[in-house]
Amino acid sequence: MNQLVEEFVDHLKGAWRFRRASLAVAWLIGVVGWAAVLVAPNTYQAQAKVYVDTSTALRPLLQGIAVDQDIESQLNLVRETLLGRPQLERVARDADLDLKVKNADDRDAMITRFREQISIDAAAPGGKSEARRTTDSIYTITYKDRNRDKALTVVRSLLNSLVEDTLGGKRSGSDTAQKFLRDQIADYEKRLAASEESLAEFKKRNVGLVPGPGAQGDYFSRLQGEIAATRKSRTALDVALRRRQELERQARTGTQFLPGASLPGSSQRVGSDPGAPNSSIIGGNDTGSRIVAAQAHLDDLLLRFTVKHPEVIAARETLEELKAREAAQLEAVRRGDPGAAANLGLASNPVYQNIQTQLNQADVEIAAVRGELAEHERAEADLKLVANTAPEVEAEFARLNRDYDVTKAQYNSLLDRLEKAKLSDDAQQTGIVRFEIIDPPTSPLEPVAPKRPLLMTIVLLIAVGGAIGIAIFLSQLRPVFTNTRALTELTGLPVLGSVTMTWPERATSERRRGILLVAGGSGALIALFAIVVMLHESGARLLHQMFGLS
Repeated sequence: MNQLVEEFVDHLKGAWRFRRASLAVAWLIGVVGWAAVLVAPNTYQAQAKVYVDTSTALRPLLQGIAVDQDIESQLNLVRETLLGRPQLERVARDADLDLKVKNADDRDAMITRFREQISIDAAAPGGKSEARRTTDSIYTITYKDRNRDKALTVVRSLLNSLVEDTLGGKRSGSDTAQKFLRDQIADYEKRLAASEESLAEFKKRNVGLVPGPGAQGDYFSRLQGEIAATRKSRTALDVALRRRQELERQARTGTQFLPGASLPGSSQRVGSDPGAPNSSIIGGNDTGSRIVAAQAHLDDLLLRFTVKHPEVIAARETLEELKAREAAQLEAVRRGDPGAAANLGLASNPVYQNIQTQLNQADVEIAAVRGELAEHERAEADLKLVANTAPEVEAEFARLNRDYDVTKAQYNSLLDRLEKAKLSDDAQQTGIVRFEIIDPPTSPLEPVAPKRPLLMTIVLLIAVGGAIGIAIFLSQLRPVFTNTRALTELTGLPVLGSVTMTWPERATSERRRGILLVAGGSGALIALFAIVVMLHESGARLLHQMFGLS
């Protein structure tokens, strides 16, 4: 440890021999460095902040009825576009940054340098970083330039581009989308018209073969349906015919009239028609009553008179006349004469009348079923006639219908999309995205760079380090032995003794003046550093004006 200390002291003694040279180097480095710091051009920073609100009250109202646009992605795209070469060239022209550009290489270098000096950062309100996806963002645009006015011009131009390009991009994108949709709609209108014409022409060429609007299934399904319907109609006709036969049988065996209940004391007679299979009719009427009375009167006369008596003969003739009249009326009743039945005092049999009604209904039903059967048989026959061509016609018809349906569905979908695009465009014009400038483009009067006090301090440290370094360097170039130990270590020979140097008065005075010179020079250097630090702003402006740097 002592050896290290001794070596360090030896080096200091060696460097102290060149104290004047080191002081000169320190002054040279300090003065030149501080002058360079003062002459260094100022850098001004312009900055603007804009708040982008994409969660306006209009957005929830448009859910599902308008095209939902990703505003955040669009803003990010605009931000990247702002740093693109075309946009930077335009901003450079507005700020006169390209006046010194001579060729393409100079322009490329200028654009590269310009891009590095621009900063566009996005953060969520509240200080969150843009890594977290938010609907609202605060965009900060920053630019540094040696000219404060140019810095403001650049930030102002970028801010206007951010707002206008975002809104303009949406409008141009919406216009482009609507134009595309209109072109597609016009194309599909032509396709739809062509499909309708083809379908109409096909129907004209295949009248009777094309299924009707209410037809279900293909040809074979319809043919099978007609065969089943024919079979069903025939079964229904057989049932109706058997029912009618049963009703006719019941009508033949039934009684058409019954004795009237309004004739008290009427007698009952049975009249028979030998020619009818069942002609027994129960009759009770006025004629029958008169016959009964005439028969009673005749019997009474026969008890008192002979058969030749005129009264008996008259009574017999009257009885015969009444019987003849009764026979005629019975014959009329058998033919269905209601007047004769009324004269005989007979009433219609309700059971017989019901059978007649059902018989009439059966006739109507049979006629209807026969018509239905004929219609199904005709349709079945028609289908069987086109058994070779109908399936092909149906297949072609189905294909035409399918093409028409697909074209119409796509056409309606495009119309719906166009309406949504128009509604979205109107919403954008109303203000679905709101820009609010928090801080307009501003630039402090004081430059942000260079940091002259810090740089001057660094220059002072470099000057001190340079002075020490040059002294040590010179001491190594021109070394001396300051003690016997160093000489012994270098030569390897023992040192027998040493002679102490005696300084005369003049040398001592010169040595003392040298020490004061070094101390004064060092103090003056530090004082100059303090003055320059305190007056660096005015000094920098003075030097800039002198050398035309501002």
